Amino acid sequence: MKRASTVLVPPEEMEKQRQFQELVYTKNIGFAAEQGRKPLAFVRTFGCQMNEHDSEKISGMLEKMGYGFCDSFEDADVIIMNTCCVRENAEEKVFGHIGSLKSLKRRKPWLVTAVCGCMTEQPHIVEEIRKKYKNVDLVFGTHNLHRLPELLFKVLDSGEHVYETSRTSGEVAEGVPVKRGGNIHAWVTVMYGCNNYCTYCIVPYVRGHERSRRPEDILEEVKKLCGIGYSEITLLGQNVNSYGKDLPEPVDFADLLRLICENTSIPRIRFMTSHPKDISDRLIAVMAEFPQICNQLHLPVQSGSTGLLKRMNRHYTREQYLETVKKVREQNPGIALTTDIIVGFPGETDEDFEDTLSLVEQVRFDQAYTFIYSRREGTPAAKYPDQVPQDVVKERFDRLLALQNRISKEINDGYLGEVVEVLCEGRSKTNLSRYTGRTGGNKIVNFRSPSDVTGKLVTVKIENVQTFFLEGTVLEVLS
Repeated sequence: MKRASTVLVPPEEMEKQRQFQELVYTKNIGFAAEQGRKPLAFVRTFGCQMNEHDSEKISGMLEKMGYGFCDSFEDADVIIMNTCCVRENAEEKVFGHIGSLKSLKRRKPWLVTAVCGCMTEQPHIVEEIRKKYKNVDLVFGTHNLHRLPELLFKVLDSGEHVYETSRTSGEVAEGVPVKRGGNIHAWVTVMYGCNNYCTYCIVPYVRGHERSRRPEDILEEVKKLCGIGYSEITLLGQNVNSYGKDLPEPVDFADLLRLICENTSIPRIRFMTSHPKDISDRLIAVMAEFPQICNQLHLPVQSGSTGLLKRMNRHYTREQYLETVKKVREQNPGIALTTDIIVGFPGETDEDFEDTLSLVEQVRFDQAYTFIYSRREGTPAAKYPDQVPQDVVKERFDRLLALQNRISKEINDGYLGEVVEVLCEGRSKTNLSRYTGRTGGNKIVNFRSPSDVTGKLVTVKIENVQTFFLEGTVLEVLS
């Protein structure tokens, strides 16, 4: 299959959106004069890191349009729900929130309610919103997120409902304002979409085909983040290992990592997600070469059964996955490995599940994100006749969770008495007398410190271990 080439949103289109920003800003000046206050926006995010970063862009555009931000639906003048459709319960949560806003809309008739993101790229979802949720004023998708100023202006100017999704097959919009959620760690998208079409996954249908950002645009963004003091970035893509295959110049993800490492001073670089079928020897070598690249790899396996992997359309076998893990660990000793695993995929037998358990025992992941299979309308697996009974799925899920929790604790036990490097993210939310941060291997560390070390790299001696985090005392401030 010939890959589509990346297409940039034309400069004139981005300029048009800046003009609409000004028009909404003017309307908000009038709103402030009438109500004696600044209009407020509330953005609620469901789903993955890509959605989190999309919400940062939504917030950036809203800020340019004159909005402040609040922490509740009740105080907002604009509510935007950025949605996920990977699992059914995420959609149910969104519909629950939309329904609960009907009374708020009656009390505040000027309130604008918008729904965007992956859910809205499904025609049956948009139709359900049209029919059942008249309190939703604006629906837009993942491909036209950059057109929020124009779409919001239409709603404010006409008072009518606006539904606009899938205008394009997926252009890359550069220059969208970003209001980031913190000043220590930043998300940086390197590519959009996915070409893999795993049989259980809705993402390629809602995010579109793979489109890579130009390396020079990514490098410029990282340099700016360095310049304003960010200490860590995470490079994002549905499959970062496919980066560059649609670009005219010969460049891959290993080249991109090298470019960033050699031309910026960012202390820490992470990336996700890596598809096992596409991870290259060059990428493994680059990870070992540059100390800025965190010694951590998220490598979703989904199942330990070769037969089930084929049914999932994953394009690798159990043996190939294990060989990849061996290569990674040979060149990156002590690397922290994390993964995703689906339990209860259609046709999963007891033998298939035992294969998964044995792979988990053999690889010994630091952490596994375990999911019960969720049937998604529009995917091939949704039509498979041999769906696994829920009581069987629940029993298997609990067994997998117990196994992984044991392994995670055993790995963490090895840190007792060790000294680790931690990037401090601030006070612990559960214990304000302690600080919290992460190691290069992405281990959460809660620690005592005599001074505020937020945003700094410190060394911490580990004095206690738990299944999901480490505890200790700061020894030295490194930066």
